[in-house]
Amino acid sequence: MKYTPPTTDDLQVIRKELGLTQSEMADYIHVAGGQQWRKYTGGKNPRYMSFHMLFFLAAKLTMNSDELNRVYKKMVDLGASIESD
Repeated sequence: MKYTPPTTDDLQVIRKELGLTQSEMADYIHVAGGQQWRKYTGGKNPRYMSFHMLFFLAAKLTMNSDELNRVYKKMVDLGASIESD
C-alpha cells in the first residue's frame, strides 16, 4: 500500500466542516492541545499526518459509538488501559 497524507488545506477543511476550534480538533483526535493540531495544518514545515492518525480520524467520522466501543474493547483485550473522559 502506498500512502500519501492529506494536505494541510485538506485537514483545515475537515476541521471547519466539523465546526471545531484548533484545540477541539486536537482533543477529537487525541493529540496534545491545539498547538499539536496546528503542526498538521501550517507553519514552515508542517507535520504530515501519519496513516494511523488519519485512520483513527476516519474511523471516528465513520463508525457509530457501538462500533468504536468494540474497537476500544479490543484495544483493552490487547493490553491497553483506556479511561473515558
